[in-house]
Amino acid sequence: MSRYLNDPLAKLTLDERRAIVLAGLDTKKLVGLEIGALCRPLVRREEGEPVIYVDHADTPTLRKKYENDENVTVDHIVDVDAVWGHNTLQEATRGRLVDYAVASHVVEHVPDLIAWLNELASVLRSTGELRLIVPDKRFLFDIFRRETSLADVLLSYINKARVPQPHSMLDFALGVVKAGRAEIWRDEIPAVPERHYDWQGAVALARDIIEKGTYHDIHCWAFTPKSFAELFRDMTDAGLIDFACEGFLDTQDEDFEFYVSMRRSSDREYIRSSWARMAAAASTIGPGEPDWQARRRADIARRRELGGRYSSRVVGQPSDLDTTVSVVVPYDFDGDAYLAANPDVAAAGVDPVEHYLRHGQHENRPLKPQ
Repeated sequence: MSRYLNDPLAKLTLDERRAIVLAGLDTKKLVGLEIGALCRPLVRREEGEPVIYVDHADTPTLRKKYENDENVTVDHIVDVDAVWGHNTLQEATRGRLVDYAVASHVVEHVPDLIAWLNELASVLRSTGELRLIVPDKRFLFDIFRRETSLADVLLSYINKARVPQPHSMLDFALGVVKAGRAEIWRDEIPAVPERHYDWQGAVALARDIIEKGTYHDIHCWAFTPKSFAELFRDMTDAGLIDFACEGFLDTQDEDFEFYVSMRRSSDREYIRSSWARMAAAASTIGPGEPDWQARRRADIARRRELGGRYSSRVVGQPSDLDTTVSVVVPYDFDGDAYLAANPDVAAAGVDPVEHYLRHGQHENRPLKPQ
């Protein structure tokens, strides 16, 4: 029996969730990376599973932060190996590469979704996968929020956000209500739900970000499975990411989260079609519709064959669909050394980072003088 306690908010036990998210992975041989494991790791080092634990702070700081949180067992918080904050993930992991990465209820918190995905791409081997457990906004306090759009994530991307941005804070604070998974599934939300913030409180929080750059731990983004797939399709069309959907499990009966597996690819059409397939597999029936629970159960059953594992690619094994193109410069990249090794680039007066990403890596340019 696991020493880790189950998440009181989730329907499934921790071991059941772990079995879903790690399905098909040889966790004793492959090297994993888990973000935000806290006291409920999905990958377990003590069971012989090699893993790099990544969080926004080191273990002593996390134990101090959560010492009064009844949902966190501070003695079970994992030993954090890499702190990922204002640095890059490559810097945090010191350039180490992994075979897979997992994150449960993390993606909705990240201030810059596009940069976060590309930083994860930078530490995954070309044969690696990113596996996420994502909250479905329809079955928790985000129920009345609008779905995140490409414009939302682009605004944070162009701002190079390292803290949640004012537009994310306003959307969160004005939209969240006091509602949980169980009462939503029982249709027990009042006609006028109680809110956490009024508009003045929401504006005050947004101003705090603008004036002080304060980090507020919020859901920056709100997804349903279909909106998640459509957003990733849009980011693919814009050339912002190169992750394809490799597998999908829709939000199950009386639950509040869905599962997505993804892997980078050089084939844009394959990537786009994979997200289209996920969007088609996702049930759109939810709260607020007549007899929605029974209709949703039937709809999920009908769509089951559309979900599951989409790809024949196996983690750790090369495929013709893989890409070896870097989305960020190598961990030890030195701009001056790159220019010294490539005098024509220096003479052109172009930025060494931009040149390497656009041209240098494809031309096998040297990173430093030989």
